[in-house]
Amino acid sequence: MSTEQAVRGAIQTHSKRVWRFGLALSGASDVADDLLQATALRALEKHHQVTSFERLDSWLMTICRSIWLNEIRARSVRKAQALSVTPEAELVAHNTDSETNIFAAQVFTQVMQLPEAQRETVMLVFVEGYSYREAAAMLDVPIGTIMSRLSNARQKLKTAMQHDVADCVRRGGK
Repeated sequence: MSTEQAVRGAIQTHSKRVWRFGLALSGASDVADDLLQATALRALEKHHQVTSFERLDSWLMTICRSIWLNEIRARSVRKAQALSVTPEAELVAHNTDSETNIFAAQVFTQVMQLPEAQRETVMLVFVEGYSYREAAAMLDVPIGTIMSRLSNARQKLKTAMQHDVADCVRRGGK
């Protein structure tokens, strides 16, 4: 199999994961679409740089992040954007019950409120299942930074979800 064929296969296999990561980075589904397209194009252009077929998913995520950072630099925008309207079909799991999907959507909304660095780390580790070491390599940060970001993100998510539960209890009691 040629490297171009392998890259094409990886793009097809991992496109949803790259799109979700693009959404986590940008906060907007239309930008995630653009990031996915740009990632696919860049990967095909650079297929000759592939040295191993084992972790092409990590390579695609790294390309996606690089494109996003270049876009940020070009616009001189350094703060995270708010979550735009995201198609429900992209966030729901079709083999789970509706309560699980509602809860997942609520958690995802809270994740999108995190600072960009924590948001991208949460998406890579908790959603996409990369190890701390893999995420650190993709984000080009020490593994301790990954652990710190995840710890801070967990605390923020826990606090936000506790506030949501308290609000529901107050509304239910009236």
